[in-house]
Amino acid sequence: MRITQGCFSFLPDLNDEEISAQLEYCLRNEWAVGVEYTDDPHPRNTYWEMWGNPMFDLKDAKGIMMEIAECRKVNPNSYIRINAFDSTRGWETVRTSFIVNRPKDEPKLEMTRTDVRSRSQTYSWKAMR
Repeated sequence: MRITQGCFSFLPDLNDEEISAQLEYCLRNEWAVGVEYTDDPHPRNTYWEMWGNPMFDLKDAKGIMMEIAECRKVNPNSYIRINAFDSTRGWETVRTSFIVNRPKDEPKLEMTRTDVRSRSQTYSWKAMR
C-alpha cells in the first residue's frame, strides 16, 4: 500500500530534479521551507519530527536539497516531507506539502469500523508492518 499524503501523492515519486523545481517555486513565492520526517505515517499524525529549523531566508533550492540529502542519509527508512509556509497574512499557513522519501517497505494501514449507538459508526486506523 502506498501512503498518500500531501500534494502529488497520487503521482509517481518525484525525482530530485522535480523536487528542486517545486522548491524553486516555493522560494519564488517567498515561502519558508521546512523538512520533516517520521516513522508513523498515520493520516492523523500531523506532527512529524523537524529536521532543523524552517529555512526562511534561502534564495536557492540547493540549500534545501542538501538538507533533504542529509535527512535521507540519517533516516533512510523514514518518510520525509517538505512543507512550505506562507507568512504574508501574519501567521504561518502551509501552502504545499509533499513527500520526498519513503521507506522501501511501506506499512499497511488497517481500518476498523465499529458500530456504536443507533446507526453511527466510528473508525480507527492501525499501522501494520
